[in-house]
This record gives sequence, C-alpha cells and structure tokens, in this order.
Amino acid sequence: MVRPPLTELDRERGHRLGAILRQARGSRSMAEVAAAAGLSAETVRKIETGRIPTPAFFTIAALAQTLGVSLDVLVEVCTPERAA
Repeated sequence: MVRPPLTELDRERGHRLGAILRQARGSRSMAEVAAAAGLSAETVRKIETGRIPTPAFFTIAALAQTLGVSLDVLVEVCTPERAA
C-alpha cells in the first residue's frame, strides 16, 4: 500500500499534536514517558517534533493514557476548524 503524500494540513496537525503531548509530558523525561507507554524514546521525540505527523492510533492512545490526556482533547486540538 502506497501512502499518499502529506498535506500542509497534516503537517500542521502533527505539530499541534506534538505540542500538546510535549506540554502534557511536563517535567517527565521523554524516556520515562516512552517506557510507560511501551514506545521508544525516538518515536516520542519524532511525534513531539512533528516528524511523525500522522502516528498510528494505538501509539497516540498509549501516549494519551500515559500522560493522562483525553483522546477527546487531542481530537479537539488537532481538528482544524477548532484549532483556530
């Protein structure tokens, strides 16, 4: 399966997602959060910096649970018409 190219909207949404996750992480280390979510620190870093603008649902669900962030909040932050 070939993935379609990312749009500017996809990239913008990825940066917003990364920012809210970074903020939710607070003073906890990236490695600590990654381990608790069952992910690599590199994956968390790439999501937080927007290098993975469209992460898998289960990846985001694991991070959201670890960070205590509601998926509803993430959807709201990442929905273009609500983020403005």
